Amino acid sequence: MDIAELLTDAFGRVREEAGAAVEGLTPGQLAHRPDESANSIGWLVWHLTRVQDDHVADAAGLEQVWTAQGWYDRFGLQLEPGETGYGHGAAQVAAVRDVTAEQLLGYLDAVHEQTLSFVRTLDDAALDRVVDEDWTPHVTLGVRLVSVVSDDLQHAGQAAYARGLLPRG
Repeated sequence: MDIAELLTDAFGRVREEAGAAVEGLTPGQLAHRPDESANSIGWLVWHLTRVQDDHVADAAGLEQVWTAQGWYDRFGLQLEPGETGYGHGAAQVAAVRDVTAEQLLGYLDAVHEQTLSFVRTLDDAALDRVVDEDWTPHVTLGVRLVSVVSDDLQHAGQAAYARGLLPRG
């Protein structure tokens, strides 16, 4: 297995787990929060997709799918186009509402495709390229991609757990 195959598999797992967390849910279920300070399933999957979109597009030198393909307009959220959810408080989490599973899955699929198109071009040497000099040590492409996969899978797991907390009725 080469690095492109490994990353394709890793990002495929993100798509699979995040998709399973939202599949078939109503907008109300996606917006449900166990309490007012908790994250909703919809926010978690929106956030993990935004982070992947932001970080991979930056590393690849591409425009984010969120704006390039009109997802920002389709979602119609009361958030700035550049927001990824990083640092969001309860009010901002609550603003991610009236979102459908189809919207989340559509955006997730579009980001997944752009990510795969990029990672399939990579070889081992590409992973050593510095993509962020704001940290010490500087962040390489390999570290950035592993970070995105890790963060995304944690949030997908949180969304799956939150799905299990939905009221039954």
